[in-house]
Amino acid sequence: MMSDRPGLGDPVPDIALETPDGGRVKPSDFLGRKLVLFFYPKDDTPGCTTENKDFSALADEFARAGTALLGVSKDAPGKHQKFIAKHALAAPLASDAASGGLSDALGIWTEKQNYGRIYMGMVRTTYLVGPDGRIARIWDKVRVKDHAQQVLEAAREL
Repeated sequence: MMSDRPGLGDPVPDIALETPDGGRVKPSDFLGRKLVLFFYPKDDTPGCTTENKDFSALADEFARAGTALLGVSKDAPGKHQKFIAKHALAAPLASDAASGGLSDALGIWTEKQNYGRIYMGMVRTTYLVGPDGRIARIWDKVRVKDHAQQVLEAAREL
């Protein structure tokens, strides 16, 4: 694990992401309210679909807790549009496809290994960012079951 990774209390890197409609969004757009940034490997895979559906199911609860949601993967904006439509997702998504993007800055786009094959991939990670733009909580190597609920409880406490 790289030591220069932003940690608790550090400002979240303010790197722009592309929205499914071709716009741009960056962490500083959410200053003044809490933000959940959840990074996941790939649209329309079982774990990622479950995670997105779980966050979407709780979107109103997050809003009541003064907390914005933003799901992030390397998938293209067009793929996000299809994923949102297919599963009626309420949690907004953004694409971090550019090299040197937000997931790179956070150190969670990294070398992975599966059945002896080495490749670059997203480590499923969630950040709870305070209204001041600083990282308040990090969930590394997330297990999807009950994760969205745990993040909601932490957001309510922040």
